[in-house]
Amino acid sequence: MFGKITYINDNIAHIQMTEGTNSTNLINLHIIFEDNSGGNNRRIVGEIEEINDHLIKVHFLGEFDGNHFLGGLLSKPSLNSRIRVITKEELTLLVGQNIESNFYIGKSPLYNVPVYADINDFFSNHMAIFGNTGSGKSYGLARLMQNLFSNLKMIPYRANFFIFDAYGEYHNAFEGIEKLNPNLNFKYYTTNKYDIGGTPVRIPIWLLSLDDMTLLLGATEHSQIPIIERMLKLVRIFSESSEMANKYKNHLIARAIMSILYSNQSPSSKRNDILSIFNNCSTNEFNSEAPIQGLGYVRKFRECFTIDKDGSFTDGILVTEYISGFIDDSLDKYESDQDNYFTLDDLEKALNFTLISEGLLRNEKTYADAITIKVRLHSLAISENARFFTYDKYITLDNYISSLVSCENNKKAQIINFNLEDIDDTIAKVITKIYTKMLFEFTKKLKVRASIPFHILLEEAHRYVQNDTDRYMIGYNIFERVAKEGRKYGLVFNLISQRPVEISETVISQCSNFLIFKMNHPRDLDYIKKMLPNINAEIVEKQKSLQPGTCVAFGKAFKIPMVIKMDRPNPEPQSSNCDVFATWK
Repeated sequence: MFGKITYINDNIAHIQMTEGTNSTNLINLHIIFEDNSGGNNRRIVGEIEEINDHLIKVHFLGEFDGNHFLGGLLSKPSLNSRIRVITKEELTLLVGQNIESNFYIGKSPLYNVPVYADINDFFSNHMAIFGNTGSGKSYGLARLMQNLFSNLKMIPYRANFFIFDAYGEYHNAFEGIEKLNPNLNFKYYTTNKYDIGGTPVRIPIWLLSLDDMTLLLGATEHSQIPIIERMLKLVRIFSESSEMANKYKNHLIARAIMSILYSNQSPSSKRNDILSIFNNCSTNEFNSEAPIQGLGYVRKFRECFTIDKDGSFTDGILVTEYISGFIDDSLDKYESDQDNYFTLDDLEKALNFTLISEGLLRNEKTYADAITIKVRLHSLAISENARFFTYDKYITLDNYISSLVSCENNKKAQIINFNLEDIDDTIAKVITKIYTKMLFEFTKKLKVRASIPFHILLEEAHRYVQNDTDRYMIGYNIFERVAKEGRKYGLVFNLISQRPVEISETVISQCSNFLIFKMNHPRDLDYIKKMLPNINAEIVEKQKSLQPGTCVAFGKAFKIPMVIKMDRPNPEPQSSNCDVFATWK
């Protein structure tokens, strides 16, 4: 079948084909170069990629070291090497074995043998699944998860898979997971208020950091960030009920009113701003109805702002003395040392207080930035999206993460599915980033690093993991940060997309495993070739002719790039095409 090696060029060996050889079934076959020169007894693995004019082109993949396969070569085989077809035992070393630490992926259509991957190599590293629409991406992911959880040799009870589902496809595929094992559970969150089968998405607004709030409010200028930062500081203090916090509130109100009194506004404008201050923040001692003792009379605070014929407040001196009694300069650096329960309405009050007390709406340079944040926060507070940030009681980050994976009867969910199909990409992206940031902060604080692994599965990842303005506004993109740092903390990305060219280059470059279903768009193919150092033209050509449900798999979890035919998931995700014939009929 195989003659001598004619010549070796780069990583390709050109081999003579003996007379009478049937070349029909040789393409993609794996062969062994037995090189005994110098007493080395090397076994080098190659894959036949082309047959032409009685010459066979073989691409070198690596070599066996005893019962281990090592990818890549330090030196090429000698021209006198003996060439033969790979044995069944050697093939098993490449496609994996059915042992406890492995799980089933699919079948090799070339050899009709099962393909297994090491669980650690597969799930401890970021992964990407790419392919055209209809190529089998959703089916492939569903089948992978079903294979993992139906593995009788190892039940992944402590797994945490967070699926951000752009189309609501996976509910059907995983809702019956407890049938595989009563210790396994599926939890379903939804943004659709009419979806009575799911738990509504609810995010405690006080768990959002300055960076999260900057993204949520769509800040576009760095000058807007101090406004948001001040708002967050004040809302935490306004929501605190301690004696010190109350003194600080009085101090803030007094300072704000004093600033207004000595501004160059008209008396009527001053009065309006002062009353607005109390609409947004007041205490039992200091409010618009608070009594002020004059000489022989008592007036309510708001009654002291009658304007006389000279355009001045009739009780200006009395008011100034009263306000000064609440000012305590030692409180200027007071900070709330804890998160407290607050709502979007509370945020609006804190922002309004910030804008009035700081005079941001009276300054031409800051007016545009301030009013933009004010409008966006108000728009959020009165929109349908406000329900996503409405939570009925205070909860810490740790307890909130725990609640996400908790089911009834104190059971734990291993698959947590977020259905985002009925909201636009802008809010869906922010929600996804917020959850990613929460999980990142949670895993970083664990006493034992990576002791609780989390997997984030992003369906239609090109909608979220983009080269957007985050780096400009807050200095980083959370998806890129997790791609670079998350793996060591046990936070792992799984990207599913039909347009890899639209995904952040940084994130793709950190992926270690790839399942490439059929793709035809030249820009996507060229992008993949440029971004992935371990992909070659031969792999790209392979995937062009793949059937639906078949992929080219390569990366850390696979000894060699291989074509894998995956079983149909059972049950299937709801990702099939519309039955036009039946509908029209």
